[in-house]
Amino acid sequence: MANSQVTMESHHSSMFESVLARLDAAAKLMNLSEDVAKVLRKPLKEVIVSLPVMMDNGKVEVFQGYRTVHSTTLGPSKGGIRFAMDVCTDEVNALAAWMSFKCAVAHLPYGGAKGGVKCDPRKMSVGELERMTRAYTKAMADIFGVNKDIPAPDMGTSGREMAWLLDEYNKIKGEDCPGVVTGKPIVLGGSLGRDAATGRGVMISVLEALKKLNLDPKKVSAAVQGFGNVGAHAARLIAEQGIKIVAISDHTAAFHNENGIDIKAALDFAANNGKVLKGFKGGTEISNEDLLTCKCDVLIPAAIQNVITEEIAPRIHAKLIVEGANGPTTPEADHILKEKKIIVVPDILANGGGVTVSYFEWVQNKYGHYWTEEEVNHKHDLSMKTAFNNVWNAADEFKTTMRIGAYIAALRKIEQGVKFKGNY
Repeated sequence: MANSQVTMESHHSSMFESVLARLDAAAKLMNLSEDVAKVLRKPLKEVIVSLPVMMDNGKVEVFQGYRTVHSTTLGPSKGGIRFAMDVCTDEVNALAAWMSFKCAVAHLPYGGAKGGVKCDPRKMSVGELERMTRAYTKAMADIFGVNKDIPAPDMGTSGREMAWLLDEYNKIKGEDCPGVVTGKPIVLGGSLGRDAATGRGVMISVLEALKKLNLDPKKVSAAVQGFGNVGAHAARLIAEQGIKIVAISDHTAAFHNENGIDIKAALDFAANNGKVLKGFKGGTEISNEDLLTCKCDVLIPAAIQNVITEEIAPRIHAKLIVEGANGPTTPEADHILKEKKIIVVPDILANGGGVTVSYFEWVQNKYGHYWTEEEVNHKHDLSMKTAFNNVWNAADEFKTTMRIGAYIAALRKIEQGVKFKGNY
């Protein structure tokens, strides 16, 4: 599986070019102001820092850290921090731009940002990770701010790293600033429902799309690529709706069972197996490519970018693709999927549940009053359903795909913001 991912990921060289291709297509259809389009093609701010960190062996290692602020037209910038070996300027710029559009689609008063550190967190001790996170926070202390730029967890990070970031930021500022970061542990001001929020948003997107297609969830099958925070929660929540999960995977293995995979058993197995699926007995082991092209009604890519390529797209059997990951489909594959009449619920809509509940966390931090999980989920579901219908209607109005419809919905809002502010 890992080998096929490397091959597919390298197919499309620039993630940011993929963003611009979709932006240009939407701008042309909706006749977006040329001035606004020019502004959105360039990030507002790109920061690269060097992070000297004392390693456990007594030697200093210097890591490269990144933070890109793409837009602040609609509010302070918002976006996660990832720790991974493929973190680079191109990736961070693309993800920051997607966050601008994702927040606009979700009707959140945020712009977009993204950050990361080029490292392999799996090869680092807890102490090394803490020192690196604190070094990154110090380097970005002037970029971050409760009403300025608000980070969150992403690939390779979690509530643990956000707690370190918050503590370091508080020390620098000399006061408690819980709203400077979201995705925190509950005890430090995190929101109930945040961990499962992105997967929950995927589930709502699946159900809303099935309604439009007049398909009964209890007669539908799905395959989920990725079994991390997004994929695992999405699989669990979708299975709870009566949808049969016939295939799952993570970075170690993929499994298929036409009679349905017991998701609770898979979750329990991974929890006791170093958080990986390798060795799971609830299905036949298959390749990652086989998972993407297996017979199912719904395909949920919830792992990494650029996995649905022009080579894979012609062999996809699903009627519906719901993108849990950021950028899982290349622009070349989009054209093929459109010809095959496969509906794609795009990442900037489908995985917007995470930033939606991050916004709720930020509001609760600022207000000093906290909601129950039931209240959070209810607000989340309403927000995701509204966003889905806005995108569906935009796609219908312009006779285009849901992806371009999502960009149109986002660009309409950002264009209004630019014009009302009178910046240019």
